[in-house]
Amino acid sequence: MRWKRTLALIGLAALGLTPLTTAAPAQALIGSLPVPTIPGVGQSMPDRLPDRLTERLPGLDEVDRLGRQGIDQALRAPARLTQLVRRSNGALEADPQGWPVVRGEIVALDLSPAARALATSAGFTVLREERLEALELTSLVLSPPRGLSLARAVARLKRLDPQADVTFNHIHDTAGAVSSEEGGLAKQSSSAGGDAGPKLGLIDTGVEATHPALVGSQVVQRGFAGPPRMGAHGLAVASLMVGRSGPFAGGAPGADLRVADIYGGQAEGGSSTALAQALAWMIEQRVGVVNVSLVGPRNALVERAIQRAQARGLTVVAAVGNDGPAAPPLYPAAYDGVIGVTAVNARDQVLPEAARGPQVAFAAPGADMAAAAPAGRWTSVRGTSFAAPIVAGLVARQGQAALARSAADLGARGRDAVYGQGLVGVGSRVAPQTMGARGRLAR
Repeated sequence: MRWKRTLALIGLAALGLTPLTTAAPAQALIGSLPVPTIPGVGQSMPDRLPDRLTERLPGLDEVDRLGRQGIDQALRAPARLTQLVRRSNGALEADPQGWPVVRGEIVALDLSPAARALATSAGFTVLREERLEALELTSLVLSPPRGLSLARAVARLKRLDPQADVTFNHIHDTAGAVSSEEGGLAKQSSSAGGDAGPKLGLIDTGVEATHPALVGSQVVQRGFAGPPRMGAHGLAVASLMVGRSGPFAGGAPGADLRVADIYGGQAEGGSSTALAQALAWMIEQRVGVVNVSLVGPRNALVERAIQRAQARGLTVVAAVGNDGPAAPPLYPAAYDGVIGVTAVNARDQVLPEAARGPQVAFAAPGADMAAAAPAGRWTSVRGTSFAAPIVAGLVARQGQAALARSAADLGARGRDAVYGQGLVGVGSRVAPQTMGARGRLAR
């Protein structure tokens, strides 16, 4: 019962109300849970929420109601991501907090044979079963019975097997709005590769492997939402990770790169199932460090896939997102063990749109700088998407511990929620005019 009172107290804090209890017991309860800070809310909340938030706490009915409202508000999707549903032409819908999900798809992990039989007899349809051998992970994708909403279908499956992880097939978007995403089929580079140590991975859009910034790297691409297609976002990120051209150099210039395109130009691209498949491929390709400049909500399948990949030696670096300091923690950057990266401008000041919180591990240049653009051109970029690949390259070359020792401490002394352990990678910032950049790729 203790978690119910804790949630109620946290909900009041999120609403700016004062609970009618003494401070010491409240602190004791909250201190007993893993509680990441939600920037902009001013208090903390549990890392995992119990499934049955509808249970009532005797004597605290009103507090419980307010607490659930505060928690729901803190977890709601940023407005930018909710717009993906409207632009998808019916391919996506929204979960109860507004996060975009693949229409009509439920993902189940560890669903018992008995529960599976009950589900199919109740009208659920098995769409596919996906076995990721490299991660020793199997997921079951089902569609709900006719006339049952996706949210109610998820709840019903959870009741059939409370021990299973049942979730939506959430969409992960690039870490901010991006223009010029359309591109042709991506091509692989046949160059011999570089000398920057272990292979790096990129989970994003496809890239233009023949761009001058990438010709020094061996680039191998694979599509997980159809054939890989070049995208401006993935290309810019790749160049800042392994690129090298004249004065321009990414975090690990010339390193070999494995690119997993989880979009393929599809409206339902960026799904949790595609992201999990891409992580398994990275393990198969013996990648040491992978960059994920994408954001979404917490998802059981992706979280499990990242845990399994980390246990097999993969280091995951991710952008913390550009939806403002008050946005909820965005994933995968906020998963345990993932290296979250924020961005600074040419004056080494954090971007005002960058997320804040304990998920921030490092800061790196992410604005007022050049990156590769389609057709062999260069553009100016801005956002945490473009800081993360610099850190990924540096981690591959130096290791995380050495990188932390070299970081320039900014903001509050020591690690903080704005700059993390400090600023790294300033040598990868090249002024746009130096490369003859035209236009700007936002975030």
